[in-house]
Amino acid sequence: MIVIADSGSTKTKWCFVEDGIIIKCINSKGINPYFESKEKITQEIKLVFSEFDIANKISAIYFYGAGCTPEKKEIVKCCLLEVVGDNILIEVNSDLLGAARALFGKENGIACILGTGSNSCYYNGETIDKNISPLGFILGDEGSGAVIGRLFVGSLLKNQLGEEFKIKFLSECNLSHEEIIDRVYRQPFPNRFLASFSHFIYKHIDNPSVYNIVFESFREFFIRNVMQYDYQTNNIAFIGSIAYYYKDILSEVAKSLNISITKIESSPINGLVKFHSDF
Repeated sequence: MIVIADSGSTKTKWCFVEDGIIIKCINSKGINPYFESKEKITQEIKLVFSEFDIANKISAIYFYGAGCTPEKKEIVKCCLLEVVGDNILIEVNSDLLGAARALFGKENGIACILGTGSNSCYYNGETIDKNISPLGFILGDEGSGAVIGRLFVGSLLKNQLGEEFKIKFLSECNLSHEEIIDRVYRQPFPNRFLASFSHFIYKHIDNPSVYNIVFESFREFFIRNVMQYDYQTNNIAFIGSIAYYYKDILSEVAKSLNISITKIESSPINGLVKFHSDF
């Protein structure tokens, strides 16, 4: 049995795979070594593996995570080793490499992530050749749930979407102006908080102003990221909840820029199961 983990900023999906078939999946909190201590990461991993006889059942763990840069991925690996021991093969890589492997396998292409955060790269079929730094939801992360949420709530609180719509939002989300400011500027994980507005935004996407926020954020993602890759490839594909649920708008933006999208998936798990089963 092998374990494949897909970890974003909001949640981690752990899939236990035997003979190429997923037999069980467990969801845990997002694990990001940039924002969480080694102790918290270890505690979260312990909760996931507490019900399994690890030594007798698991041969390898392949962990793909947000924040798992070459400098930070060893933190996650050390936490996994502390929980499962050193008799199991453990590989920790970035969520971006996971997305590329899931989307393209051994082929090349431009892999894009649109979830709580956003990212992109040119993948040569084995490794990432080029990556435009996402820069996070303050300086970058165009097209992500966090940035769309930031743009939306900023417009809302600046009275750009109408008083009635603002009252509706605050009521449905059980929030006040003061609470939003506190969550964004004083509480941990403001990116997760802002991305949580995606459900409300999607529900009201027929509002022209809301639609335009999403459209323009996707357009910025293409211009500031995808269009910087000067490789000749027809493979441009997306993974992530934002890409999947807003795929009609994403495709419309791509078409307006003469870009063709070959694939949009909600999660990399199925592609990663195939990748690790085939190779």
